[in-house]
Amino acid sequence: MQELAIAIFNGISIGSVLLIAALGLAIVFGLMGVINLAHGELMMLGAYATFVVQNVFKPLEDSPIFSIYIFVALPVAFVVAGLVGLLLERGVIRYLYGRPLETLLATWGVSLILRQFVRSVNWGLVLGIAIFCLLFFGGLFVVKRRGNWERIRNGAIALLLVLSAGISTTASILLGRAFGDVLTKPWFSARNVDVTAPAWLRGGLAMGNFQLPYSRVFIIILTLLCLAGIYWFLNRSTWGLRIRSVTQNRSMSACLGIPTDRVDALTFALGSGLAGIAGCAITLLGSVGPNTGQNYIVDTFMVVVVGGVGNLFGAVIAALAIGTVSYLIGSGTLALLISPVEFLQPLTDLFNFFATTSMAKVLVFVLIIAFLQVKPAGIFPQKGRTAEL
Repeated sequence: MQELAIAIFNGISIGSVLLIAALGLAIVFGLMGVINLAHGELMMLGAYATFVVQNVFKPLEDSPIFSIYIFVALPVAFVVAGLVGLLLERGVIRYLYGRPLETLLATWGVSLILRQFVRSVNWGLVLGIAIFCLLFFGGLFVVKRRGNWERIRNGAIALLLVLSAGISTTASILLGRAFGDVLTKPWFSARNVDVTAPAWLRGGLAMGNFQLPYSRVFIIILTLLCLAGIYWFLNRSTWGLRIRSVTQNRSMSACLGIPTDRVDALTFALGSGLAGIAGCAITLLGSVGPNTGQNYIVDTFMVVVVGGVGNLFGAVIAALAIGTVSYLIGSGTLALLISPVEFLQPLTDLFNFFATTSMAKVLVFVLIIAFLQVKPAGIFPQKGRTAEL
């Protein structure tokens, strides 16, 4: 019974990681209908933001102040991922609403760009991007003041884009040659990085011969807080009610004066920020790298789909169920529990065959596919007008 309790706890902790990763996706995919394959990379950015905050606090490692860096990293990860998500929505997604295949391809391309950006980013690249933004957006601001802006808009944007890109690229190359490794040395490179957990998150709560890791307990509590915060925001705040209104009927919401463009941007930024918090949480479980997000994106989509698109309570049930079943199978606990029953020996042999992390994921996916054959809309399917859209 003790082993079963430990296995259930570990399964719930895994489910909490999936849930905190799926919360943002449930908002973006469930409420907006956008298939965002860059969601995993937004988690990765949150993880790297945590790594940077940790390095800022590193000189204070012997001080009690270092122990609170995680509380600084959480809002920083939220803001970094949220701003990137906002840029993604304003620059790409806003032109692709109602076109799921195009959003899938576009966000897949963005995910590749973000992964390569993390591998290659250095001071020279940052300066080049800053020069480009200054020239391009500064030029747009000046040109827009002309009276014939609408007539020359497309040509002006194309010309500014080419000139800004050329000047910023040339400046970045020249600065790199002038200052050498100071500007060209990568910040992170392709290697994985480790985040040192605060002292109070190391170790665990003793339960007989086992321990409940404090880091996983912290993730469970963080997930509960995020879930409560999102529920309150969507059901009690003014902007949350606007999000729900636009989700139910965009045309009527616009007629009532709700700024649907701002609602779209806020919703995407909120979902992206939650991905950043998830990235901060997964740094407590192991090293992170440019491909970290790819380890979670499929599982988080499964959580949203199985729970019911757009249903947060369904996402909770699905995440906990998938996490618990995955751990019970992958750890061999399920096979151990039924092994004393002789007539279940074939089933025991089957579970022993899948008693690894990778094989358990295969079996869980098979079970999910079988479940979706029975309930294709998930545990809690959408009802009413939303289901018709």
